[in-house]
Amino acid sequence: MSHAFTTVGLIGKPHHQGANNTLLSLYQFLRQQGLTVYVEQRVAQSLELPDVAVLDLVELGKKCDLAIVVGGDGNMLGAARVLSRFDVAVLGVNRGNLGFLTDLAPENFQQPLTEVLAGNFVTEKRNLLEISVQRAGVIKSSNSAVNEAVLHADKVAHMIEFEAYINDEFVYSQRSDGLIISTPTGSTAYSLSGGGPILTPDLDAVTLVPMFPHTLSSRPLVVSGSSEIRLKVASTNDAHLQISCDSHVILAVMPGDDIYIRKHPTPLRLVHPPGYSYFHVLRNKLGWGSKLY
Repeated sequence: MSHAFTTVGLIGKPHHQGANNTLLSLYQFLRQQGLTVYVEQRVAQSLELPDVAVLDLVELGKKCDLAIVVGGDGNMLGAARVLSRFDVAVLGVNRGNLGFLTDLAPENFQQPLTEVLAGNFVTEKRNLLEISVQRAGVIKSSNSAVNEAVLHADKVAHMIEFEAYINDEFVYSQRSDGLIISTPTGSTAYSLSGGGPILTPDLDAVTLVPMFPHTLSSRPLVVSGSSEIRLKVASTNDAHLQISCDSHVILAVMPGDDIYIRKHPTPLRLVHPPGYSYFHVLRNKLGWGSKLY
C-alpha cells in the first residue's frame, strides 16, 4: 500500500503515562504499516523502546514528512513553534479534552490515521507571529508564537503606557495592563478571555486586544495578517515589562524599546482526518447550542 507520508516523527508529553501509552500504540501501528518512525528524544527516554530511532525536535522537523504530537494544545504549541520552520505536516492526538489543535482521539486513532496516511486529509495553514524587541535599533531578543504575543508588566494589575503603529502609521497611544496580539489560532485562547473576537483559521488577520484599558473607548482591532505592528513602549514606564509568546517564552522589554510583530515567513501545516470540522470543535469547546431540528 502506498502512503502519502513515509517518515513519521512522534512527539509527546514526557513522563505522562496516558501520553506514553498512546505513543507506544502509535509507534507499533506505524511500524506495522512499514513506515520509518523517529521518536523525539525527551519522549524516547520515558518510552524505553529497544532499537528506537531518536531525534531532537529540529532534526525531526528536517527529516520527517509527518509529525504526530500527542498531548494537549499546550504540547502542540511548543512543538509547532519549532516545526513550523520545516515543511512537515503536523497532526495532533489529544490526551484529555478535545483540543483546538489536537483533534484525534487516542482511543480510536487507527481508522482516521489510516485515512491520513493514505493521503485522505484536510490541510490547514496556520500563520504564526514573529516577535522582536529592539533597543536603539538593535535586536535584543526575538521569538515566534502560534497563539499570541502579550505585552504586559511583570506585576499583576500594573498599568503600562505604549504607542501602537501599523505599517509605520500611528494608531493610538494606550494606558492599559497590556495588549494581546493574536493570530486566528490564538483567537480562541487568551485573547477570547480578554474579550477578543473569534477568527476562523482561514483568515489572514491579526487582532490587537487591549487588557483592562484605562479608557472604555479602547476596543479590539482586527488588521491584515501582512501588517507590521510596532509597539513603542513609553520611556516613562516604571515597571519591568515583558512580551510573553504563547505564555511560554518571555522576552524582556525596557522603557523606550520597540516591539515588532509580523507574520512568520513559514506557516504551520496542520493536517486533519476527513470529516474534521472547525465549528464542531468550537461548539464542543464553548458549549454552544446543538441543532434545533
